[in-house]
Amino acid sequence: MTIRRILLGITYVSILGLLGELSLLDHRDSAVQWTPYVVLVIALASTIQVAVRPTRLSLRIFQGVMLLQIGTAIAGMIFHYRGNVEFEVERDESLRGLALFWEAIRGATPLLAPGALAQLGLVGLAFTYRHPALKRSGNGPIIATDSRSTEREDS
Repeated sequence: MTIRRILLGITYVSILGLLGELSLLDHRDSAVQWTPYVVLVIALASTIQVAVRPTRLSLRIFQGVMLLQIGTAIAGMIFHYRGNVEFEVERDESLRGLALFWEAIRGATPLLAPGALAQLGLVGLAFTYRHPALKRSGNGPIIATDSRSTEREDS
């Protein structure tokens, strides 16, 4: 089994795991909380497509979806932080500055939990790194990049 297949397998299993975890946490109180579900279902479809038929187009779509997951993770961390700030201020209106920040990052809603989406996106992007289906077919001369492979030089 190649490292590429292992990375795709990790991506697939992680998507299923995160969907399960979100469901167990009942992460669907608002429309915003449905966002990771939507992104993960799109990622699941894209992962299956790449596993079945890794064309240049399907890999580019997959890369876009992985970047979308990273963006969703960043947005999720911001939402979690803001929710924690709001909660902490309701608990103690005197909290300000560094004290508020410290309480918010350790708050009830796990600030780094959305980071799992970013990690998943990075694993997916690692899968596509130098994927054979993404190589350009140029008309330039073949140049040696190392002792095991060759590439066409783009003109």
